[in-house]
Amino acid sequence: MEMDLNAQVKKACFLQRLKDFPSKLKDGVTKRIKHVQKFGKDDPRRIIHSIKVGLSLTLVSMLYYVRPLYNSFGVSGMWAILTVVVVSEFTVGGTLSKGLNRAFATLIAGALGVGAVHLARLCGHKGEPIVLGILVFSLGAAATFSRFFPRIKQRYDYGALIFILTFSMVAVSGYRTDEILVIAYQRLSTILIGGTICILVSIFVFPVWAGEDLHKMVANNIIKLANSIEGFDGEYFPSSEKTSKETNSSVREYKSILTSKSTEDTLANLARWEPGHGRFRLRHPWTKYLKIAGLVRQCAIHFEVLNGYVLSDAKAPQDFISKIQEPCSIMSREAGEALKSIAKSIKTMSRYHVCVNTHIKNSKNAIENLRLALKLSFPETEKDLLEIIPGVTMASTLIDIVSYVEKISEAVDEFSVLAHFKENLDPKLSPELGQHHLLHKGTVKPVLEGDNEEECNNSPHVVIAVHDEQPPTVNENNVNLGAEKTTVVV
Repeated sequence: MEMDLNAQVKKACFLQRLKDFPSKLKDGVTKRIKHVQKFGKDDPRRIIHSIKVGLSLTLVSMLYYVRPLYNSFGVSGMWAILTVVVVSEFTVGGTLSKGLNRAFATLIAGALGVGAVHLARLCGHKGEPIVLGILVFSLGAAATFSRFFPRIKQRYDYGALIFILTFSMVAVSGYRTDEILVIAYQRLSTILIGGTICILVSIFVFPVWAGEDLHKMVANNIIKLANSIEGFDGEYFPSSEKTSKETNSSVREYKSILTSKSTEDTLANLARWEPGHGRFRLRHPWTKYLKIAGLVRQCAIHFEVLNGYVLSDAKAPQDFISKIQEPCSIMSREAGEALKSIAKSIKTMSRYHVCVNTHIKNSKNAIENLRLALKLSFPETEKDLLEIIPGVTMASTLIDIVSYVEKISEAVDEFSVLAHFKENLDPKLSPELGQHHLLHKGTVKPVLEGDNEEECNNSPHVVIAVHDEQPPTVNENNVNLGAEKTTVVV
């Protein structure tokens, strides 16, 4: 009786699963379709690349479908199809790299293989396999060893691999056939045809340029770092104006920069193979992108350390934080603005050095104010010193970040000269001022360093804020800012 009950339960479960199978199958297929659609929408170039590969395969298949072409190349036409499969890459640089490597490696290895066969035949029937064996061993070992050199590994590794394969096949197969020249000619011709079709389709049908991707990636990474640095102010010094949720999203943007090195190296290597296109000349300084990206990554690593102080439970006393808050906020804000101007300069390939230098100078002024604040707040006891160490370390790391922002600016200036960036002049900038950049409204007043008016008037420091937005003019003894005149005595 119990066995019958178990059988009925199993039968009922099986029938239920069978009944639910169509709906589960439909849900699974729908989920997969939505996933594929999302994957294609994220980067439509993937779909275009797939179509381009299909087009290349269709064109090269004509070597088999068209009788005159088949009579000329025979079964060697399969090498053209194989070439299309292995040479087609997502970017133009990748396709050119593999196509040219394969073409030249096949040509050189084929010529050496034919030469090796003829040389071995001069040594007689018994000596021929020995000579071929020695040549295959020597060239194969030498080509394999060359692949360990970093420069060859980076740019010509695929060519070295094809050289070993082609030479070994030609040399070994030449021992058993007398038509070695005909076979070598057919294979080389079909490989060249397949590679040429791939390169032409890659360049002229919706091309994807590795150099352009690298250009955008470096600029976007700088913007991410700028957003993170600017968001640090709201994280470490929270206020009612900035909520934790708003700053959290921006502070975390730098994370992707830490793992982008391999992608940048690959794109820079492929970009060197690409011809001049768009804004990029034939000998565009692609290696400079790696220098800039390296500095951005080092700055992001320092920000990773800085971000650790936000998550840490060890905090400096609130009164000490309030004393260093203003200079630290200015440093993070100005450093972020400088990075955004640098990113804009790279994206538009225009020089904004006036704006960048202004923000960096403001950051340096904030560093001096921070040092003064730290000097005035130096604790008297060892216990107080231990309490402010987290805040001092945070401020020191922020100073290092400003230093890296300046290094990034210098690297971009060097790059802009080599890449022939166009000069950008701010329409509000007067020609007489040259490098000065006065855009904002404000007043001129001394820094309050004392408790009485006499000490204030004797202070050597002044705060200058410009009110008038009209183009300023410069005289020898004063600065004319629209309706206001201010004389600064040093």
